Amino acid sequence: MHRDYRDLAELIPSPVPFARAALPLCSKPIAWPRMADVRSRIALSFRPIPMRAWSLSAPGLDHLSPEERPEPTPGPGEVLVRLKAASLNYRDLMVATGRYARGAKYPLIPLSDGAGEIAAVGAGASAWKVGDRVTTSFFSGWVDGPQTPERAAKALGGAVDGVLAEAIVLPERGVVRTPDHMSDVEAATLPCAALTAWHALFEGGDPLRPGQIVLVEGTGGVSIFGLQLAKIAGARVLVTSSSDAKLARARELGADGMINYVKEPEWQERVRALTGGHGVDHVLEVGGKDTLGRALASVRYGGQLHVIGGVSGFATELPLGPMAQNNVRVRRIYVGSVSMFEAMNRALSLHRVRPIVDRTFRFEDARAALVHLEKGSHFGKIALTVA
Repeated sequence: MHRDYRDLAELIPSPVPFARAALPLCSKPIAWPRMADVRSRIALSFRPIPMRAWSLSAPGLDHLSPEERPEPTPGPGEVLVRLKAASLNYRDLMVATGRYARGAKYPLIPLSDGAGEIAAVGAGASAWKVGDRVTTSFFSGWVDGPQTPERAAKALGGAVDGVLAEAIVLPERGVVRTPDHMSDVEAATLPCAALTAWHALFEGGDPLRPGQIVLVEGTGGVSIFGLQLAKIAGARVLVTSSSDAKLARARELGADGMINYVKEPEWQERVRALTGGHGVDHVLEVGGKDTLGRALASVRYGGQLHVIGGVSGFATELPLGPMAQNNVRVRRIYVGSVSMFEAMNRALSLHRVRPIVDRTFRFEDARAALVHLEKGSHFGKIALTVA
């Protein structure tokens, strides 16, 4: 393992006899320690480096507390990532408050999305070197191919410890290279929200094509990334929100149609009007049970409804009648794989897309960041600086 060990110089004897005086030719050979002994002394003297982390001992923000624990050490095929930034998703709030449908293990280091640099490389890991800038993958075990229960079982910040710490150990294929044009804070917003939008629009059997129409609900992370990604693909985008100010910001990012769902409660009718009565090709459905029916009514014949989030709670029943009548294809999107992440980053780098960060909190203010997320007043992503 390649790592900067503390006090390493003190462990290896210095060739003092050569420095003090020249030795006569008949001098006895110097008894240098065997390399195996040096390695043994290094290992025995290594003291774990402490790191800061936030631990969720039980559901409820009152149970989220800072603590100090030993920095983890990478094993074979693993890397240690020293985190520089993290970001929040609505899922993190559900985990923190005990409302996450998939459940979570407690105690837990929360959050799934982080960015930083490689600080150590375990034996046999060859994909990275110390100092490489990387971003964590939401699923540390889903590299490519279809999603399976086994691959979905290693979601950071839920099933396993996440990134709300100064360092994390991951498989070497559990991270991706950070786009060169992004800061660590910007890159930390990508693993969940951006990749979810990318998966919905571009990774299915019928991906988004130029000239098609996309509807995004609200102005949170997935929806704003959906807007940005759809625009670089040459699509039209409609946006819903309860705030005219947020809709104005969405227009600045390229939105083609804005709908205030408070002023127009039957907003699916407005969607139909803006599309000549046909409906949209894709809906990024994040609202849950309160929006599903209207979202379905907004889809054109043969269009796609991508079920992503459940801000108002997940619907327990699907309206099969309208789905069948309009031949609507419904897909459940649960983030994406490492290979999808790498493909998305190539597109983001080519088009120089920069994530929209609403507000950045300090690591010490993690609880306040989650409270800000719960208020729902943000536009885009909420981030944390770790170092």
